[in-house]
Amino acid sequence: MSAFGAPVVATRGDAEGPLVVLLHGRGSHEGEIIGLADALPDSLSYAAVRAPIAENGGFAWFANRGIGRPVPQSLRATMDWFTQWLDEVAPPGRPVFLVGFSGGAAFAGGLLLDDPARYAGGAILYGTLPFEAGVPTDAGRLAGVPVFVAHGEHDRVIPRELLDRTWDYLTTGSGASASTRSDPVGHGIAPGALTALAAWLNA
Repeated sequence: MSAFGAPVVATRGDAEGPLVVLLHGRGSHEGEIIGLADALPDSLSYAAVRAPIAENGGFAWFANRGIGRPVPQSLRATMDWFTQWLDEVAPPGRPVFLVGFSGGAAFAGGLLLDDPARYAGGAILYGTLPFEAGVPTDAGRLAGVPVFVAHGEHDRVIPRELLDRTWDYLTTGSGASASTRSDPVGHGIAPGALTALAAWLNA
């Protein structure tokens, strides 16, 4: 399966239900983010995928030009790798939701922007969309697509300009059906945001 090999995946839940793909942050792995499934609807199926690029004891979704700024060729290679895996486990017709945290949020956003019709929705948690990284960000690109956005008011990891640009694009220019939260936290998932994410998935 491409130069990256077959992905390492942790799973939970009903294997026949709509699939929620959990995408971890940079330097993390699938074993950490799969824990989110415990707080999310048990009627859904969950797959936490390990990013394909080994980095600093963990894994990354793409090479960076700077925090939150993917190298376009790297992002394209890993998105193609991911899509090949997804088409095997969730053929078109099975609803798929993407839930990404930090670097995984940028990856989820890239996938969603690259092929909006493929996904039932996406959650961008404490991260940025991959602007200027080879995926379309034109007006109306995500028209009608359900998107959940959560940001930390005190996030010092993702550049504020990218957080603000992501928020503005998803709530206005993209055309997405956006649900948003801004919590008084740093670069981490607020309990209230996780509860709201569960309600969004239920809906």
